[in-house]
Amino acid sequence: MKREYQRRHSRWYEVLLLGLSVHVVVGIPLVVGLPALERWGWGFWDYLPDVRYNTMFAIALAFLASALTLRRMARFPGAQLAANILPTISLAFLIAVAVLFFTREGYTRQVLFGGYLVSLMWFYLGFFLGRRFRRLKLAVVPFGDVYRLMGTRQADLRLLEGPDLEGIRVDGVVADLHAADLPPEWETFLARCTLCHIPVYHSRQVSESISGRVQIDRLSENEFGSLLPPLVYIGFKRVVDSAAAVLLLPVLLPVMIGVAMAIKLDSRGPVLFLQPRMGYKALPFLMYKFRSMHHDMSGEDFTISEDDPRITRVGRVIRKYRLDELPQLFNILKGEMSFIGPRPESVSLSEWYEQDVPFFSYRHVVRPGITGWAQVEQGYAAEVDGMTKKLQYDFYYIKHFSLWLDVLIALKTSRILWTGFGAR
Repeated sequence: MKREYQRRHSRWYEVLLLGLSVHVVVGIPLVVGLPALERWGWGFWDYLPDVRYNTMFAIALAFLASALTLRRMARFPGAQLAANILPTISLAFLIAVAVLFFTREGYTRQVLFGGYLVSLMWFYLGFFLGRRFRRLKLAVVPFGDVYRLMGTRQADLRLLEGPDLEGIRVDGVVADLHAADLPPEWETFLARCTLCHIPVYHSRQVSESISGRVQIDRLSENEFGSLLPPLVYIGFKRVVDSAAAVLLLPVLLPVMIGVAMAIKLDSRGPVLFLQPRMGYKALPFLMYKFRSMHHDMSGEDFTISEDDPRITRVGRVIRKYRLDELPQLFNILKGEMSFIGPRPESVSLSEWYEQDVPFFSYRHVVRPGITGWAQVEQGYAAEVDGMTKKLQYDFYYIKHFSLWLDVLIALKTSRILWTGFGAR
């Protein structure tokens, strides 16, 4: 007799607790209705002038945008959903207020702020109630290259003793689908899981989703195709980068002037450090940075460590808070860089890496960035061994090139800037 397997999160209460549609259908009336009820009373829906309608519509859109963004970001490794709730909702409501302000549409600040507070409480409540359900529970087929997955904290991985789930409900089954020693009864088991709507994942796919890196030692033709970023988003991102740089430049210009004066008073030499870097489509460009090292000391093209004796007193401060990167706003305006993307390497280092690191030049398929996935996950790497790992992060970014991943990187970078601590 063939056993029927049941997938995890398939019961009605789990669907209600974790389903996005239910989350939105129940949440929007609450975040809109409670502040409106407190301000306008029980009959607020009987009379909806533009001020009330605009306010309620803005709350609903901000809530929906927050729900979709948090849901999409949660799919990436290290998303830290609890840490992203406050900045995501705050940004969504700030955008809503900005749109109402610049379009000169009336709205009620008290109700909009109430909707913001209720949204925060709703999302945090949903996070704590569904926390134990969100951790992946996967059954592992004990053949091939699957043992390196064991011991991770991001997922509950259970090694199967036989071709049977034994009544355990799981989110999916992990197997090395290229394993040469996979017995026929296990292949039948995987087929039966698929018929029961339990997904079967290749071990490399799960490794990528847990580590945030793409293994580059043996890329297939299908993986090369998935590493081709969408041209539509490349164009959209270029427009957003340019607009953001234009808006930020007047705000950051006084800071840049202050940093330039501090550098000039601290040590001899030019204020800016200009270096040829390898850019988009492998075209070299001149990248601008504030000088953070002594001008008259020789050494490697890269920083040896945070205690590098070449770093000046002011240099340590501006490097800690990433102020040395501010002049790259001009690189963004020129179209040479983006706010988010693989960190550009010097031309000399790029030529060195290409001799020792497979597929290195493929990272130039998108514009380099001031910050990126490798920087917030791993930090700075100069040696070939570290660069190989960094390249795996860069390939993950290219493969999942999207607005949602960029938002997640921006939030992680903001936390690093705020604390002055994090990956370099």
